[in-house]
Amino acid sequence: MRDGWARLGRIFDGRQAEIVGLAAVLVLVLVAFGVTTPRFLTLGTFQSMAFQLPELGLLTLAMLIPILSGGLNLAVTFSANICALVLAWTLQTFGGPDAGVFAFALGVGLALLTGFVIGTVMGLIVAFLGAHPILVSLSMMIFLRGVGELITRGGDISGFPAFVTTLGHGTVAAIPVPLIIFVIVAFAVHIVLTRTRLGFATHMLGSNIEATRYSGINTKLSLTLVYSLSGVIAAVAGIIMLSRFNSVRIGHGEAYLLITVLACFLGGVDPFGGFGRTVSVVLALIILQAISSGLNLMGANQHLATGLWGAFLIAVMVVRWGLGRWRAARASAASASPRAPPKNQTTKETAR
Repeated sequence: MRDGWARLGRIFDGRQAEIVGLAAVLVLVLVAFGVTTPRFLTLGTFQSMAFQLPELGLLTLAMLIPILSGGLNLAVTFSANICALVLAWTLQTFGGPDAGVFAFALGVGLALLTGFVIGTVMGLIVAFLGAHPILVSLSMMIFLRGVGELITRGGDISGFPAFVTTLGHGTVAAIPVPLIIFVIVAFAVHIVLTRTRLGFATHMLGSNIEATRYSGINTKLSLTLVYSLSGVIAAVAGIIMLSRFNSVRIGHGEAYLLITVLACFLGGVDPFGGFGRTVSVVLALIILQAISSGLNLMGANQHLATGLWGAFLIAVMVVRWGLGRWRAARASAASASPRAPPKNQTTKETAR
C-alpha cells in the first residue's frame, strides 16, 4: 500500500503530472457527455470534432511559442486572415474558380511568406527596440485589421477552385485532412521546442532573459525567430480556414483569440513563460472541443460553452494551487524527518 502511494506521489511530482491530469479530465468529460447525450459517443461526432479542432489548434500553437518566451501574440487571428487573403488574391489573379494547382501552390507559398514577414516584424520590434510584446502584437493586430478592411471593404472574397475545399473537408482513410495537417504541425512544434537550440532558447527566454543573455545565447535573434515561427503557423491556420469556409473575410476566427490563451494556460503553460509542453496543450484543446461539441448536441447556447470554459480554467487553477500546497507539504515533511546515519558509521559507533 505504501509503495502504491509513493508511486502515485512520484507521478504527481513528475513532468507527466499535467498529461496524466488532463487525460483523466478528458475521460471524465467524454463519459459525462456520453451518459447525458447518446449521440455524443458516435463516429459522426468525433469526425465533426476532428474537422473543427485544427483551426483553433493551429492558432493555439501560434500563440504557444511566444507565451513560452515570456511574450504574447495577439495578432494570430488577423495574421491568419491576411495570409488567407494573399492566397485568395493569388487564386483570383490566376482565374479564380479556374485556377490550377500551380496557382494554389504559389498562393500557399506567398501566404506562408506573408506570415513569416508579419511575425518577423513583430519579433524585430520586441527584440531590438525592447517594446512590450502585448503592445507590439496589439498594434500589429489593429494594423492588419485596418488594412484588411480597407482592401476588402468589409466584404468576403470567394470563388475558388473546387479542389481547394478538399483541403478543408476531405479525408484520408477516414481521417480529416485538416486534422492530419494539425498533427504534423503539432509534432513539428514539439520537436522544435524539445530538440533544437531555438526551443531551448525559447524556454530560457521565458525563465530569465538576462540570464539567457549572459549564457551566450543570442536573445535578439531567438526572440525574432519565435515570432517568425508564430507567424508561419498562423499562416497555416489561415490556409485551413480559407479551405474550410470557402471564403475569406477579415474577422474570421476572431473569437478564437482568447480561447487560444485559455487553451495554453489550461495545458499547463506558465503565463510568465519558461514552461509548457505541446502534448499538454493538445490535450487541453481536445477537452475544450469536446465540451463545445457536447453542449451543442444538448442544444445549449454557445455562450454557455464559453462560460464553462472560463469556469473550467478557474477550477484547474484551484486544483493546481492545491497540488502545489501538497507538494510543498511533502517536501517540508521530507526535509524535517531525521535522516538515518550511514551504514558504515552506525557499525563504527556500535563497535566503540
